[in-house]
Amino acid sequence: MTKVPDLFIRAEHADLIKKLNAWDIAYHQNDAPIVDDATYDNAKKRALEIESEYPELAPNGASTHVGAPVATKFKSYPHSIPMLSISDVFDSNEVADWFNKLSNRDLFIELKVDGLSYAARYENGKLVRGLTRGSGTIGEDITENLKTISDIPQQLSGEYPDIIEIRGEVYMLRSDFLALNAAAEQNGDKVFANPRNAAAGSLRQINPEITATRKLSAFGYTYGEVSNRTWSTQSEFFDKLESWGFKTTRKWARRASTLDEIDSMYNDIIVERADIPFDIDGLVIKVNDIATQERMGSRANSPRWEVAYKFPAARAITTLNDITVQVGRTGVLTPVAELEPINIGGVLVSRATLHNADEIERLGVKIGDKVIVQRAGDVIPQIIGVAESSPNSQKFVFPTECPVCGGAVVRESGMVAHRCINSLGCPAQRIGELEHFVSRQGFDIEGLGTKQLELFINNGWIDNPADIFSLVENHGDEIKRLDGFGDKSVTNLNNAINKARRIELHRFLFAVGIPEIGNVTAKLLANHFMNLESVRNASVSDLCSVDGIGETMANEIVSFFQNERNVFVLDKLLQHIQIQNPTPKTSNSALFGKRIVLTGGLAKYTRDSATEILEQMGARVQSSVSAKTDIVIAGTDAGSKLTRANELGITVWSEDDFDKAVATNGQR
Repeated sequence: MTKVPDLFIRAEHADLIKKLNAWDIAYHQNDAPIVDDATYDNAKKRALEIESEYPELAPNGASTHVGAPVATKFKSYPHSIPMLSISDVFDSNEVADWFNKLSNRDLFIELKVDGLSYAARYENGKLVRGLTRGSGTIGEDITENLKTISDIPQQLSGEYPDIIEIRGEVYMLRSDFLALNAAAEQNGDKVFANPRNAAAGSLRQINPEITATRKLSAFGYTYGEVSNRTWSTQSEFFDKLESWGFKTTRKWARRASTLDEIDSMYNDIIVERADIPFDIDGLVIKVNDIATQERMGSRANSPRWEVAYKFPAARAITTLNDITVQVGRTGVLTPVAELEPINIGGVLVSRATLHNADEIERLGVKIGDKVIVQRAGDVIPQIIGVAESSPNSQKFVFPTECPVCGGAVVRESGMVAHRCINSLGCPAQRIGELEHFVSRQGFDIEGLGTKQLELFINNGWIDNPADIFSLVENHGDEIKRLDGFGDKSVTNLNNAINKARRIELHRFLFAVGIPEIGNVTAKLLANHFMNLESVRNASVSDLCSVDGIGETMANEIVSFFQNERNVFVLDKLLQHIQIQNPTPKTSNSALFGKRIVLTGGLAKYTRDSATEILEQMGARVQSSVSAKTDIVIAGTDAGSKLTRANELGITVWSEDDFDKAVATNGQR
């Protein structure tokens, strides 16, 4: 008996399809994806699971969906044969499920190139029309744009059918992408997030002259309509493509007939991925025999005879080219991995943190190694292990002198960090201190970016944060004469500085740069002590009495307020600004003292506004889920924090629950 979906399943499915449609339009039409690959793949996988269990939801669902409707700015034409997508598999078990159903296990495995699909129609060997995938049945006319790409011949060579439609992928070499973005940045133009976006944005131009200025490349890999097929396998078709003048991915392609051979190629390509000069996001596994392909046929949106074996979205293997050292505002030296650029989850990653010398030692990484890089959500990419080392790899030696100022570098007993001790004379520390001071969570002074701060420091106009508030008064006329400045820009800068003269206590405590004190801890201090003087005079034991502040942090706070230079700067600052102390919280809210974590997107609230509401009700908003968390408020696309909350049995609220709590003073 056919299962009937209840209202909750219908609502979940409808929401997933709505999201997938919006994401497809952003990706295929606008060349500006709004979610990463993992988020998209997980949503599509869930929609397909629902449709498998409840077939009545499959029509117009993920099972039948291909691409996105064509954009109205292009002419459009129907594909003579639908241009379908490829079903995705994500692990060896899913590959095995597909493989075990095959009667013919002679397979041809190709790279899944991360670019924009095209269809090029040839009549009597001449290119007559080029289309994008579009909706799968109707594509956008990009004929003139394809003609600007040297890898796509306008006239076929050798012997060819009277009519043949070649399908393939337009992409951009990583080196060409990096050069394009470097030029765009220098000219103040838009930069692209990754080579796929750059290729798609370049190809889908109304004016083909713009396309011609971009270095685009292309592969051929399959065919659509053909008047006379003279090949019997996919591998033979690659021979034909190359004889006609197309480039293919044959260099990396392999034949396979067992699951072990598939796994072997998968593992080899993951390691080799960074050395491949263009982005790939998996492998395409095809039944090699064309007659078998035709017998197997297709589903509504994908062939049965091929699958795309996707790489993990959050991890990749690439080469560690070098290790450089950054100096932060507190003088801490942080080693940074300089990587061979690699696409991880839709973002081109070229650097990753290595944290400190102990982490380098723990990982055992050396310059020249193949390393495993992880990127999850907004977390800074990090190296989590070595995939392959070579005899030529070089061990990294931590510097004994600051790479910025040449000052001595020390590692204090019991500490993991190396620190430059030239705190007053190190430009990196001064710039870092001031960048932190004017940042959005600090004094939020618009118009004072890194370049401006460096300029004003080099001219001797700013030595410490307090100098910012007399900058225009003392040097306004001189600033107006600088390149890029004038009356209006100086007026705007002065207005931004004056706006910042009133600041909340927690933002002030964050801005002055107390080591170990982030935005959350600054709020804890402000809400507990209620004014700056009480914080300045607090002892270590006073500070340790605040839930969430330990002894190490307390010692850092006391040391900061006892430092002579800090005392001088603070006293000078207080002559220019007014600190707004927090309003005392009442304990009549049911959320008073509750530890709450926000995750995912809320429709009615920004993250900042939701945090402010919760704090006004006496709640403590935290950034991570732990066993001490009382409530997790989960919006759309909630990820690992929601998973962790469920594992720990923590109460989870929806946005509706949050609404009710706001309306009823904390009661859900």
